[in-house]
Amino acid sequence: MKAESKFAGVLLSIFALIGMVFFVGFGAFFLLLMGKIDYIALLITVGIVLYLLIVFNILHFFQTKKRKIIFGSIAGAAILISTIAPLKDVYTHLIPTVDAEVDISKYEPFSQFGKVTTLKEKATLQLTEDLPKLDGATALYPLYAAIAEATYPEKSYPSYDSEVMVSTTPYAYENLFSGKVDMIFAAAPSASQKKTAEQKGLELTMTPIGREAFVFFVNQKNPVNNLTVDQITDIYMGKVTNWEQLGGKDDTIRAFQRPEDSGSQSALQSLMKGMPMMKPPSEDIVTGMDGIISEVSQYRNYKNAIGFTFRFYSKEMVDNDQIKLLEINGVAPTKENIRADIYPIASEFYIVTAGTDNPNVEPLIEWILSEQGQALVEKVGYVPNKN
Repeated sequence: MKAESKFAGVLLSIFALIGMVFFVGFGAFFLLLMGKIDYIALLITVGIVLYLLIVFNILHFFQTKKRKIIFGSIAGAAILISTIAPLKDVYTHLIPTVDAEVDISKYEPFSQFGKVTTLKEKATLQLTEDLPKLDGATALYPLYAAIAEATYPEKSYPSYDSEVMVSTTPYAYENLFSGKVDMIFAAAPSASQKKTAEQKGLELTMTPIGREAFVFFVNQKNPVNNLTVDQITDIYMGKVTNWEQLGGKDDTIRAFQRPEDSGSQSALQSLMKGMPMMKPPSEDIVTGMDGIISEVSQYRNYKNAIGFTFRFYSKEMVDNDQIKLLEINGVAPTKENIRADIYPIASEFYIVTAGTDNPNVEPLIEWILSEQGQALVEKVGYVPNKN
């Protein structure tokens, strides 16, 4: 009888073990799906404690009060230690964040919000038909929306589907390559975008229409105010990993990046001049330009973070006071310094075409390059072409 009881106890222990493994495995799978990695240790600890509790009961281990106290103390301590990471995660997400999102619809041509920059006088070019279809980078949308309001007939131009839309740099290039739009306003194409155009037999024509600063920024709490170009490239190569190496506090550098083919990521790759860039963890690749500003500025994050964007977007469209733009080689990214050609990471932005047959594309480009068009570039907030 005693042997049978012992066999039953072993059998129950095995079933308990199978149940614990199933419980922990199933729970860990869902935690991974939800990105809650910090909770897995707690799940495993609870599973083991429950399993031992069942087994010790089967084996009649808790026959004395002392054993119950010892088990309870060890189990409680294990669970308490494994809750540290989840509690930290909960606390982190209770801290408010800074909203860096831009309502792009307020920049639509002829919008009721009045965000579109206008000329005092009527534009010398007035298009009534065969309107070129425009697309481009988010940061340049206020400019080409203003161009459309100056030269296109008054009507509604939804930013998501009209002759004047904005779909971000990667998708704007895709729309240009597929013939959905006639011209885009963007930074220079990336190497892969050039290759795609070549494979499709398209000849890209890039017309510079203004100049802009590529800027790097940190959280307002970061004591570092200036970096050199070499220091930035060292950061993104992974050679410099701590702010203390740059005159800041002892804290690991969290260097955010953007997805491939985005305008700002292409600008970073251009700055690197072929030097190998470190591969960031997936959580440090931020989709939108508003996203990268939000990540660096939000209160829960990140005195140790650094990000990049374009001056106009960060100062004119977002103007988030929780970030600060860094001086580069001791020079601030101001319009005056871009105009004087002393800010070291200023570059041209373009109208890019790929062989459109729209008869009004060339007249529109000529007008944008004219004195009146360049005055509008200036008034919107960009630096016009050099005279």
